Amino acid sequence: MVSKSQIKLITSLAQKKYRYKHRLFVAEGFKTISELINSDFTLNKLFSLEADFGQKPGEIQKIDERELKKISFLKTPQTALALFEIPEEKIIQEKDLTLALDGVRDPGNLGTIIRLCDWFGITNLVCSQDSVDCYNPKVVQATMGSLARVNIFYCDLNTFLENSESPVYGAFMDGENIYRSNTEEKAILVMGNEANGISAEIEELIQKKISIPRFGELKETESLNVATATAILLSEFKRRDFIR
Repeated sequence: MVSKSQIKLITSLAQKKYRYKHRLFVAEGFKTISELINSDFTLNKLFSLEADFGQKPGEIQKIDERELKKISFLKTPQTALALFEIPEEKIIQEKDLTLALDGVRDPGNLGTIIRLCDWFGITNLVCSQDSVDCYNPKVVQATMGSLARVNIFYCDLNTFLENSESPVYGAFMDGENIYRSNTEEKAILVMGNEANGISAEIEELIQKKISIPRFGELKETESLNVATATAILLSEFKRRDFIR
């Protein structure tokens, strides 16, 4: 059975302060858990309806559906829930294209952006301190396992950009048309907050503003979702790398 202390610990991990106090985060579902188990992440405990992950007896605890509902963060719990250790942050090594996020707050957006980094081969994702935590259960779920293959760094974004030697591009509504602008292979692409875009402080460090043109006849759409815009821009940067 899942003990009261285990339930208390797991439910507390919904909050960032307890995730970092215990250095643990939650992952749910066979695919996500399997991806993380087969990565550099360290498994702490696995709760499963079916003990089929091939783990050591001490690492897995078989539970029933009633118990899984008590500890799951999902409306419809999947077959398993696991606790993984939060690793120590690595030192970022800039290479090729680096993606930077300025105040992205929505867990679903960050999870999708992490998946996009995995898809487009972006190994480094730099986030401002006020961006949502990548170990938030909703973020982890939205990554579908891509969290295992993207290096994510939280830092003072101003300091990072000031110290970088790479050209800095930023996504703006009034920027230069991405399809007509020149881009460099090794660069930093900054995406802004869902409601307010890139902050004024970070804007001062942007060397080139770029935008995605609106092709609709009326051109009345206010903006694109940040994850959607990220997908379009990453695709264009990578397309150019491919044909260089």
